[in-house]
Amino acid sequence: MASPITSSTGLGSGLDISGIVKALVESDTAAKQAQIKRQTSNNSAMISGIGALRSALTAFQDAMKKLNDKSAPAFNAYVATSANESVIKVKSSNSAVAGKYDIVVNQLATGSKVASQQFAGGATSAITAGEMTISQGGKTYKVDVASGATLQSVRDQINKELGASGISANIVNEEGGARLVFSSTTTGAGTDISVSGIAELEIDGTAQMSGTGAGYITALAQDAELTIDGLKVKSASNTVSDAISGMTLELTGVSAKAADGSRSPTALTIAADNDGLKKSVQSFVDAYNTLQKAITSLTTSSRDENDNLVLGPLSNDPTARSLVGDIRKVLSEVGSGDKLTSLSQLGINTQKDGTLEFNSTKFTAALNDKKLGPEIQELFTGSNGVFERMNKAIDPYNKTDGSLATRKSNLDKAAKNLSDQQAALDRRTESLTESLTKKYVALDTALGKMKAQADQITSIFEAINAQAKKS
Repeated sequence: MASPITSSTGLGSGLDISGIVKALVESDTAAKQAQIKRQTSNNSAMISGIGALRSALTAFQDAMKKLNDKSAPAFNAYVATSANESVIKVKSSNSAVAGKYDIVVNQLATGSKVASQQFAGGATSAITAGEMTISQGGKTYKVDVASGATLQSVRDQINKELGASGISANIVNEEGGARLVFSSTTTGAGTDISVSGIAELEIDGTAQMSGTGAGYITALAQDAELTIDGLKVKSASNTVSDAISGMTLELTGVSAKAADGSRSPTALTIAADNDGLKKSVQSFVDAYNTLQKAITSLTTSSRDENDNLVLGPLSNDPTARSLVGDIRKVLSEVGSGDKLTSLSQLGINTQKDGTLEFNSTKFTAALNDKKLGPEIQELFTGSNGVFERMNKAIDPYNKTDGSLATRKSNLDKAAKNLSDQQAALDRRTESLTESLTKKYVALDTALGKMKAQADQITSIFEAINAQAKKS
């Protein structure tokens, strides 16, 4: 901006030079200044509005992502509970069936743990170079042991090369020497580890360790064994997903023994989760309404305290209008479900202000009378479900290279252009102020000289008159 004009009065003329210059400069620049100010204000408001709209869209998409979390499904029609999670934990899917089961866990699935022969030299014991073969459950892994290797370097090499396959090694220093101990995250009978190829590291994983020799440490790898309502089930893993339809069992411990030697069962209960479904649907409605209210505040007009009309930063914005239309279209579309194909069947309807109304009475009737609970998950999270269609509608606007990002980029360019215009106007204001000030100072100087000359002539004539009167 130009430097402010210091108030000064012409010594020769008595004119307010600063005031005159200021008025002339403002008359020359006022129109352009007003234009830049108006356009800058509008542009800044639109940039702010685009940012607020993108934030609202991102929050809505994050809410849908949370409700669509595959590890914690939000729209399961049933909920499963375990009476004793120290023995068994349970998760139900949408294909579960209400019921109750008594489960006894007789043993957990375990992995293989085997040890090499004992090395009196400890971790620094030399190991013969060669190709070591590690076998487990029909799979073989090759490890090339280089010359100069030690027990410790072999351990490190195994962990580096086979860690991703679930096989690890460590050194245990016991009385009399050290052993290379292998273990695996793979569980189940027949997954015992055997090692061959290098004589001093050979291990028969099916033979028990004895003395200083190699073998399995405590027991062979084993399957989990349990009974479900008295029916025997075996599993290579402690996560059992195919024993009861629609349920995943996580075995966490062995059932306690009763006084008669039998093991105490743990009760699993699967019941309709109407309250959970209602909560999840309400979460979606709340997230959508928050988005809709944010869009409304950005695109509609209001009145200030003086009853003046105030336009929203994105009022009459074509991109915002298009976005609203695409989002609302999803709400009215028919999904790909069987009996449940629209949100209105669950008591979800659009109101005049664009927000959603959730009729809990109609929702409860849909679950209890029409038995639509198992289909709610498909309606929201299934292929071509509400979430998928919503994201398809929003992504073209909100993704990194979407239309809103492009709009923001163009507005930033406009802001830079306006800033450049303001800088140019400031330079013109400063230059014009300096030029006019010089001219008026020169004029004032000339007027001052003329006044001095006039005063001098007046003084001469006054002196002549005075002399004449004396004579």
